[in-house]
Amino acid sequence: MEKVTETIINVGVNDAALTLFEGQYALENGMAYNSYVILDEKTAVMDTVDAHVTQEWLANLEEALAGRTVDYLIVQHMEPDHSGSMERLMEKFPEMKIVASAAAFNMMKQFFTADVQSRAVAVKEGDTLSLGAHTLQFFTAAMVHWPEVIVTYEQSEKVMFSADGFGKFGTRDADEDWTCEARRYYFNICGKYGMQVQALLKKLAALNISVICPLHGPVLTENLGYYIDKYATWSSYAPEDEGVFIAYASVYGHTKEAALKLKEILEEKGAPKVSVCDLCRDDMHEAVEDAFRYDRLVLAAVSYDAGVFPAMEDFLHHLKNKNYQKRIVALIENGSWAPTAAKTMKTLLEGMKELTVLEPVVTIRSAMKPETVVQLEEMADALLQK
Repeated sequence: MEKVTETIINVGVNDAALTLFEGQYALENGMAYNSYVILDEKTAVMDTVDAHVTQEWLANLEEALAGRTVDYLIVQHMEPDHSGSMERLMEKFPEMKIVASAAAFNMMKQFFTADVQSRAVAVKEGDTLSLGAHTLQFFTAAMVHWPEVIVTYEQSEKVMFSADGFGKFGTRDADEDWTCEARRYYFNICGKYGMQVQALLKKLAALNISVICPLHGPVLTENLGYYIDKYATWSSYAPEDEGVFIAYASVYGHTKEAALKLKEILEEKGAPKVSVCDLCRDDMHEAVEDAFRYDRLVLAAVSYDAGVFPAMEDFLHHLKNKNYQKRIVALIENGSWAPTAAKTMKTLLEGMKELTVLEPVVTIRSAMKPETVVQLEEMADALLQK
């Protein structure tokens, strides 16, 4: 457990053993499932936790309650990592009311067989709920990142319960940089919904917030402007840093050699930052993170089956699904008899907004030659001029 204030306690669970989140995101330091209890004349629990950590969560909650009952369960988000213990809590506190959006109650019918309707308190934008000294005010946050989401502002202590917003991978006590894992979390989970995140940020701007309590990661209590500014940048799809991200998909090493040579040339020419990723071996979701982080992207890939190597195709589908835009892109292709990678990559880039694709493409015929280095020099110049 962790005290947020004297009357608000985080009873969530640090799951250090979890290595894969949502069946796809690799975790080095586990995951935090946060849940909060507000102690007042009426007691409210803010969300539950994933079913596989229910027992530890219930023990934390029982200790925090110290014999008290739960009057309200506030359901901000119906994703199972936050609603997975709802039925257990309903069994434990049969008089407890459930507070959520109308859309969330519709989803509950899909997840649960228990009678939710007799307990339901549906709330909409701006509605409030008094617990005594604490007053909860609810704001809709549809598609951040599910349609039923609400966030909750506690007026007396100025605490924002932000649902999945401002979360990160890793347990609350993980010794790691917040920004790196929050960025990877944001772009892979919420990245498609930048417009909706921007709408939520406008609502938050009108509030005096002293603490942000997300459903994943640490409670944020200092330098809140820093975190909010990051979300403003990420959700606008503006580049966060100047730099070049080189993502390559190589079979026998020749395309990799060209990618690394370009990195060397860029660094010699004074590029502010150059990051390189092997799409066949490195974490795909970190590649997505870096593509959004930097203002310039280089795609280097082998031609394959009259198209492009599958790892590159997969990467570009990830970017398209997350609304990749507002970047400068350069292409390197390799093909021993009929290079098709660049054409295929250009087709996959179509429809992504405000991309500038540099010409000419660097084409390698099997292995890098001295003339290839000349072309890479020219590409480096074009990238740095832009």
